Amino acid sequence: MIGLRSPAGQCMVGAKMAAAAAASIRERQTVALKRMLNFNVPHIKNSTGEPVWKVLIYDRFGQDIISPLLSVKELRDMGITLHLLLHSDRDPIPDVPAVYFVMPTEENIDRMCQDLRNQLYESYYLNFISAISRSKLEDIANAALAANAVTQVAKVFDQYLNFITLEDDMFVLCNQNKELVSYRAINRPDITDTEMETVMDTIVDSLFCFFVTLGAVPIIRCSRGTAAEMVAVKLDKKLRENLRDARNSLFTGDTLGAGQFSFQRPLLVLVDRNIDLATPLHHTWTYQALVHDVLDFHLNRVNLEESSGVENSPAGARPKRKNKKSYDLTPVDKFWQKHKGSPFPEVAESVQQELESYRAQEDEVKRLKSIMGLEGEDEGAISMLSDNTAKLTSAVSSLPELLEKKRLIDLHTNVATAVLEHIKARKLDVYFEYEEKIMSKTTLDKSLLDIISDPDAGTPEDKMRLFLIYYISAQQAPSEADLEQYKKALTDAGCNLNPLQYIKQWKAFAKMASAPTSYGNTTTKPMGLLSRVMNTGSQFVMEGVKNLVLKQQNLPVTRILDNLMEMKSNPETDDYRYFDPKMLRGNDSSIPRNKNPFQEAIVFVVGGGNYIEYQNLVDYIKGKQGKHILYGCSELFNATQFIKQLSQLGQK
Repeated sequence: MIGLRSPAGQCMVGAKMAAAAAASIRERQTVALKRMLNFNVPHIKNSTGEPVWKVLIYDRFGQDIISPLLSVKELRDMGITLHLLLHSDRDPIPDVPAVYFVMPTEENIDRMCQDLRNQLYESYYLNFISAISRSKLEDIANAALAANAVTQVAKVFDQYLNFITLEDDMFVLCNQNKELVSYRAINRPDITDTEMETVMDTIVDSLFCFFVTLGAVPIIRCSRGTAAEMVAVKLDKKLRENLRDARNSLFTGDTLGAGQFSFQRPLLVLVDRNIDLATPLHHTWTYQALVHDVLDFHLNRVNLEESSGVENSPAGARPKRKNKKSYDLTPVDKFWQKHKGSPFPEVAESVQQELESYRAQEDEVKRLKSIMGLEGEDEGAISMLSDNTAKLTSAVSSLPELLEKKRLIDLHTNVATAVLEHIKARKLDVYFEYEEKIMSKTTLDKSLLDIISDPDAGTPEDKMRLFLIYYISAQQAPSEADLEQYKKALTDAGCNLNPLQYIKQWKAFAKMASAPTSYGNTTTKPMGLLSRVMNTGSQFVMEGVKNLVLKQQNLPVTRILDNLMEMKSNPETDDYRYFDPKMLRGNDSSIPRNKNPFQEAIVFVVGGGNYIEYQNLVDYIKGKQGKHILYGCSELFNATQFIKQLSQLGQK
């Protein structure tokens, strides 16, 4: 039974190499999952015949990995009739095979052993998200023996899929127990060495899985004296140990046709969140980042509360319950793919244009029907008419496409309207523009105190975010007297001052370490009020919202990447450490052996990332032909979640 375990997943990697032409990390992880659901045999797309019907048993970790990549329909096409959580009450289905996809934790193993004892399924395909230890494997073997179920345990696999892919070029480590690897966990003043080791091991395990799935061994660069450096040292060691054991290496043949990583190895840049605390607090102006900032957007799904009906309820009546609606914003959604990085006013305009073109198509179908006197006739009668109906037939056959278009328009109308409500209610355009000016050291047209004291501008949290950005970006910290004045204004506005407490300590510490980060010196140009752009018939009443146009400026993370990827000499990155896990002797140096610019790079932020940085990197690479970058982070947070962590760190 133990012999059934793939030698450290080798055959799996062989298949990954074969499928490696599917270059993006999203495709690779999807291919690996489909292969697993197909009993670890490569999944052939156009194979005829029914799939083998089976059940999928996952834990919360497995669920989070699968849900952004495979829809319920795709699971059904793969033969998955039921998908259940491991720790739910499950009835026996004795004549069906079960595919398990879980973390190798103590309680998961116990529950799987219990399933074997209770003989729930016909056969068991056990897949571990991350490598299982020898001792836990023996526990399963013993349970299988005791339950007389050895023959039913068909396969045991390590899948090395312990990370979540959200975009073709973006991944995050985990969603369950993310507080274990959060910014707060890494920066707690009272963290013990053992706890820190655990945090680092968790991050390294996921990064290792990521590179196994990518099928490439990176060159690693990181800043010194940070958590990122601890991750680099451990990851280098783990990759080195795996490469040394040639028989079981997960990277055998990683030079053989590994798709986009064919001739050159990728660069992994590990940066620490502490190099830039302003960006995660920044108010934003692009669609995806705004959705994440102001709505409940999580693993590519946005949850909206829709107020049902505007009609006034009689006095004293109970308020109507709000309907919760959720929408998936996926790569299949062409509108989302095209506009997720666009400034919000452009998005509102595009939704409006889509709606108008849809209405024109719909009217055309109606017009053809009425010409032929078929108003209200059924589709059968239409297609039976003579040749001059060809036009109508084509209009009718485009109906499914039209309906899908309508669904996407409705979805984005609802999402964009919800975002717009926040922009207007909280004056987010004003905040965004003002913060951009602070971060690029442009002269300010309005005093900071005025905005903080304006009861109509934003929530207490908005004001706190603005002030923290000012405080972080200032070359010279405000004098004690000024600070007291700001603190009073913030307290009067209802702000919790704990985050400021932490940022003060952080800044004092960071000051000793290095100079403050610069954020480039170009900014947004207001284009006059939006109402000019929007035609009057639009559903988005953008009166009074500024139409700000973004100018590309590189954020700190993008600048660091640019220096290291293009081999530029720059004081900011010159002393970054250099690791090459393929070098036999692990000699540490900051002198890169490779003098050529890199074609592929992965930027990974230890301590949490956000869509603003992701979008900034995407915009940066657009101008670089033939180059690819991936953005990853230990957790993905919006400003609200980040402020909460800062607040906990700042508590006395």
